[in-house]
Amino acid sequence: MIENPPAPESNRYPTLFSSVRIDSLRLANRATVAPMTRTSAHPDGTATDQMVDYYRRYARGGFGLIITEGVYTDTAHAQGYFQQPGIATDAQVAAWQPVVDAVHGAGAAIVVQLMHAGAQGQHADTATVAPSAVRPYGTTNPIYHGDGTAYRLPEALTEAGIIQVIDGFVASAHNARQAGFDGVEIHGANGYLLDEFITDYHNLRDDEYGGGIGNRVRMVRRVIQSVRDALGHDFTVGVRLSQIKINDMEHRWAGPEDAAIIFRAMAEAGASYIHVTGAGAVEPAFSEDGPTLTELAAEHGGGIAVIANGGLHDADKAEKQLASGGADLIAIGRGALVNPNWPQRIAQECVQHAFDADLLQPLATLDSQVDWEQVRSDVFEPLGKSDWLGGDHQ
Repeated sequence: MIENPPAPESNRYPTLFSSVRIDSLRLANRATVAPMTRTSAHPDGTATDQMVDYYRRYARGGFGLIITEGVYTDTAHAQGYFQQPGIATDAQVAAWQPVVDAVHGAGAAIVVQLMHAGAQGQHADTATVAPSAVRPYGTTNPIYHGDGTAYRLPEALTEAGIIQVIDGFVASAHNARQAGFDGVEIHGANGYLLDEFITDYHNLRDDEYGGGIGNRVRMVRRVIQSVRDALGHDFTVGVRLSQIKINDMEHRWAGPEDAAIIFRAMAEAGASYIHVTGAGAVEPAFSEDGPTLTELAAEHGGGIAVIANGGLHDADKAEKQLASGGADLIAIGRGALVNPNWPQRIAQECVQHAFDADLLQPLATLDSQVDWEQVRSDVFEPLGKSDWLGGDHQ
């Protein structure tokens, strides 16, 4: 058993390295690993030993909270990608337990992101469903095992189908608690199913889930409320939201009024936190000098925690974001991928490794071109702990 590194501290970034509480969950600092699709599970959706090492690296690197990649919630329609992990079967739940134990053993908390792919599902064995029978823009993504062809035309969800989707989120949340996770994050961003309900051109329904934004946000609200009602208030239930989608980077909500309605609905449903990402998250969202989505979430979220994601691997920018009160935590994605000990490096004012898009080619998997041995020598050894990356040292 190796000794875990000490918790990072910094006089230069006092807010970033201060503790914070989200409901019953107390975190050592405000640095969070953002969810990143890695498609490296076994074909049956069970987590691998490689995933244990991958998530443990972040915990040993000093992050207070780790949010997993999107994990599918049912075996009928939720899976988006080949080798995406799930948390819908007994085998999948059991396979996540070593991941959770490894992260906890290294001193961090871990939340699983619950995801239903909706119309953007590109897994060949899974039929797709959506709010309406509307084909997504663009083509399937090759870095996630897609073949570059057009998305399939989804089936519009019936009322019974909507209930089945909600039940899948609730069952997966129960499974997450059984596996030992500290909470769940409901994936309502990036064009997947719950975001499709919010999006005007995906949601053409004429029932209680369609029409104005107050109705279109109802599905996300019902999922959060159903999970909260089922698991109680001693379990973290967050939600991630974005304007953009992986296949439509130009999409924007109608304006700050719609954003206010969306964020209020999340708080009223019982969310523990709102995690905003993408365009407008930390820059003006609707005008050159207007508020950011992070600021709007803080204003209209009823006092619940806000996580901001977007270019915040810049520690000065992260500290400013936190110190201003606009966000309670910051989430790091690609910067964390190449700097798995980002908090330790920031605390000791070490140079960060720059992200290179080629690292996600030809596939965005754990077998991509990240040279972990080089990371071990260049990133961790200067800090005096060459074995912080984990590997076989348990």
